[in-house]
Amino acid sequence: MTTAQTLDTASRNGGQILVDALRHNQVDTVYCVPGESFLPVLDALHDATQIRTIVTRHEGAASNMADAYGKLTGRPGIAFVTRGPGATHASNGVHTAKQDSTPMILFVGQVETTMKEREGFQEVDYRQVFGSLAKWATEIEDIERIPEVVSRAFSVAMSGRPGPVVVALPEDILFNAAAVADAPPVRISQAAPAQHDLDELARLLEQAKKPLLVVGGTGWTENATRDLARFVHTYNLPVTASFRRQDLFDNRDAHYVGQLGLGTSPQLAECVKQADLLLVLGSRLTDTPTAGYSLVTSPGPGQTLVHLHVDPAELNRVFVAHLPINTSMPAAAAALAGLKPQAEPAWRAWTEAARADYIAHSTPLAPVADYKGVDMGAVVAHLNNVLPDDAIIANGAGNYTVWVHRFFRYRQPATELAPTNGAMGYGLPAAIAAKLHAPEKTVVCFAGDGCFMMYPQELATAMQFGAPVVVIVVNNGMFGTIRMHQEREYPGRVSGTALSNPDFVTFAHAFGAYAERVQETTDFPAAFERALASGKPALLELCTDPAQINPQLRLASV
Repeated sequence: MTTAQTLDTASRNGGQILVDALRHNQVDTVYCVPGESFLPVLDALHDATQIRTIVTRHEGAASNMADAYGKLTGRPGIAFVTRGPGATHASNGVHTAKQDSTPMILFVGQVETTMKEREGFQEVDYRQVFGSLAKWATEIEDIERIPEVVSRAFSVAMSGRPGPVVVALPEDILFNAAAVADAPPVRISQAAPAQHDLDELARLLEQAKKPLLVVGGTGWTENATRDLARFVHTYNLPVTASFRRQDLFDNRDAHYVGQLGLGTSPQLAECVKQADLLLVLGSRLTDTPTAGYSLVTSPGPGQTLVHLHVDPAELNRVFVAHLPINTSMPAAAAALAGLKPQAEPAWRAWTEAARADYIAHSTPLAPVADYKGVDMGAVVAHLNNVLPDDAIIANGAGNYTVWVHRFFRYRQPATELAPTNGAMGYGLPAAIAAKLHAPEKTVVCFAGDGCFMMYPQELATAMQFGAPVVVIVVNNGMFGTIRMHQEREYPGRVSGTALSNPDFVTFAHAFGAYAERVQETTDFPAAFERALASGKPALLELCTDPAQINPQLRLASV
């Protein structure tokens, strides 16, 4: 391995030093909206042919794309935005990366050092603004420390519980020049379970009668998910996925019993309550998968809790675990795959019943007689049948996602791009990032009409950089989730939730994208095939029944 002592230390400006640090850490893509505050970086990227620069039309989209890249690769997604408004726009993706435990580094322009604390043009104190949003927020104050700070940023973003780092770049630091040695690539240490913890875990499994495994979090690899599957099959365990982590275990496997999150089945919720052993791998068990901490109570759960997490700060943070284990997920899965039961597990009927409940819940029913428009259950079921196993599904937030999470059966890791913090607009930028990263894969974005309009201009990014994603816009003319809550709390008093939308087909055509409007369920399969065959970014507008607020609930019965 090349060391810092042998690397070229010729004088370079700060932008070049920074871009060289990215190259040494194997960065292949950056997302940005250009700004004068980091011109030396843009100039250095001109000659960094191994780094692709994706220019988005909104800084929020750039940060969301960086988050999606981090989810797909396990490496930090890199975004550059200008100071002030650029930074605050990009804060959306930083919050998503924080709550989703996604490695990401956001580089932000900053005023010159001599101008600081005078509230100059677009000046922001990034340590304060991003202090609670990011895992670490800092500012480079010495050009010679650029390699050091960038190395630390990569280490912080990937170590323990992954997350976003924000690094501010004063203009004079980037424009000035210095002879600085580069740092070697960052390597991350990984925690592993101790043998005595594994022995105790095995004893708890031997004593259990109704165990349930909850899988979630980040830091998983393909090998780790295979090891997890071996452990599950050896012990015949029922497996549930934490909110928007369904791609960590093949949903077609006879041991998969559903997801804990929005739209959790009543049967699965009851299963969690009845379990005598909860084996939690990677998930933080926040309020969403625990239904407001009602399924798993804090601080003392009713179930015996074994909690395996990469970050020791997350262990016993909300729930006092019977057995807390600090470990990375690859190390945990490899160790669990080596365990063998003393006797045939005694919960076969328990696992089979939970699986049967999942199959019933995830099989779409025919719509009610007075349903109007496209049936989302049939749409998702069709895609479940025709999409390849490695197809990537991206979505933002809204009631439309309940159909996706309930009826689509994920098969492989890194195929679900969905924000656990419920960020609207995430789906389209994430889908574009996925298609650019893996052009050979089919990438489908689901978005509600409100969700899509958060970043619709990113169709221009998809066209410019050649990302033929298929965007399915679920149009019901309202902010459906809020309308549902509104009807529940203030029935008949509609306020602030109705939407007047553009002609989505004409809108997409204006960018040069393929587009169709689908008004009948039977027309969707052929329309989807035409969208794929177009070879261009494509938009399919589905006209759905506004009265069907989620798969099982009509608006009138909220």
